[in-house]
Amino acid sequence: MQENDSKKGGNGVQLVEIGQDLAGQRVDNYLLGRLKGAPRSLIYRILRRGEVRVNKGRIRPDYRLRAGDVVRIPPVRLEPRPSPGRPADAVLASLAAAILYEDPRLLILNKPSGLAVHGGSGLRHGVIEGLRALRPEAPYLELVHRLDRETSGCLIIAKRRATLRVLHELLRHNRIDKRYLALVQGRWEGGTRTVDVPLRKNVLRSGERIVRVDPAGKPSRSVFRPLAVGELASLVEVRPETGRTHQIRVHAAHIGHSLAGDEKYGEAGFNRELRERGLARLFLHAHALRIPLPGEKPVAVRAPLDKSLITLLDRLSLTHDF
Repeated sequence: MQENDSKKGGNGVQLVEIGQDLAGQRVDNYLLGRLKGAPRSLIYRILRRGEVRVNKGRIRPDYRLRAGDVVRIPPVRLEPRPSPGRPADAVLASLAAAILYEDPRLLILNKPSGLAVHGGSGLRHGVIEGLRALRPEAPYLELVHRLDRETSGCLIIAKRRATLRVLHELLRHNRIDKRYLALVQGRWEGGTRTVDVPLRKNVLRSGERIVRVDPAGKPSRSVFRPLAVGELASLVEVRPETGRTHQIRVHAAHIGHSLAGDEKYGEAGFNRELRERGLARLFLHAHALRIPLPGEKPVAVRAPLDKSLITLLDRLSLTHDF
């Protein structure tokens, strides 16, 4: 049960009482799910104007719903959207082969680089649309978190709403141990290094997202541990202790070790030199997860590196055992 009750108010307004299953969800995400096809700009506009209210009061987009809340939803006119169609069979086959772990509550897959986690911004399909096409009988499949389109590796999908709530709570308290492999520019000096600098996300006029180190930004912390050190590049493991947009990429560039293949924050000459050695993507891979589910044995999963990245490490004489 997603809502306890839904009834009409005047002028097409809906008054929805939130059930326990939706408690803890952000109101902006709730509206995106309820008002299918509504662009984010519209959701934020009706929130900003106070047309959406909770318990008759105005709320911010990041307000988290509670069981028993009554949400006022104004009538919204949406243009019909063409059906995105079914993803190509090759995409569905690659997703089926990428599943690393599955139980009745969740699944974890090794997301390929170049595949977005969801459709939008000119993309017809992403991982979640592909999984829903692959599992049409599944009553519930939702992304627990996100990976950049260029990043590969462990991606968690919830198969139950209650599981999604639990996993989001674990993420908020930094209890899911996530480890990334990254190839960074130059010779890494010293051992483990913690980067603790705030980050602020900006959206350019073109719509492109850009993240910068900014004292007014959100607290952000990443721990870098060298695995193999070379003159041109070094292989490091990164444990992000917060989950900001582009966090690892910006933190790495901030300390003078930009990621290989990073066209947004990286160094052009370094990227060009590695392209000549065969690198055709961003070298950032979510290679390990450990999820401490309450009252149960932790779920621990590792995602193997793509063969092309292993070949590159061999060419750079960076020994790897992970």
